[in-house]
Amino acid sequence: MANRRFEMRKRGTITSWNKDKGYGFILPNSGSKQIFVHIKDFSNRHRQPEVEQLVNYSESVDRQGRPCAINATRVGDGTEKIGSKKAAKLPITIAILFLGVVAASVFVGDLPIYIFIAYIALSIITYFTYAFDKSAAQKGAWRTQESTLHLFSMAGGWPGALIAQQILRHKNQKESFRFVFWVTSALNLFVLIWLFSANGSKFLKSLLQNISLG
Repeated sequence: MANRRFEMRKRGTITSWNKDKGYGFILPNSGSKQIFVHIKDFSNRHRQPEVEQLVNYSESVDRQGRPCAINATRVGDGTEKIGSKKAAKLPITIAILFLGVVAASVFVGDLPIYIFIAYIALSIITYFTYAFDKSAAQKGAWRTQESTLHLFSMAGGWPGALIAQQILRHKNQKESFRFVFWVTSALNLFVLIWLFSANGSKFLKSLLQNISLG
């Protein structure tokens, strides 16, 4: 395995992990070149690392002089674990509350039921798209493009994406992805809020009439 010659602690994201062989690769936050890591070089070997998981590690070289990670720990292990579990519940709560608000708006007649059905359907589709992408990442198979995940979120599947990110622990730590995710979610919310306005309501009624006539 690796020689015990290492530098200061670094942080990166696991980009791929082969569960059967017990190794994968880390993309450092400060660089673009991935480095090798083995399960034996994790402080907690009883939990399998996961793709998109943040880790702290020391950099070393193996017997062939290739860079590798040693003394790796998952961000959230130890004292941070309880706080992380509590924080994970908040996005799920937000998603459920939002869907509840949409359902209530339909009940009082502010929105047509098609809007609620669309959010539910898109959330389910988005959730399973995340699940498929995580499974593909673990198997080293063809991945779903991040732009596709963002498109589903912007179309209305962001509540399902929020739930998937926490339950599946997928795409919930990559900062660049989460930034775009929140932007697309905000755009969707902006459109929904606009539909409550006079112009938005008029547009929605006209659209539904054209669909029914078509």
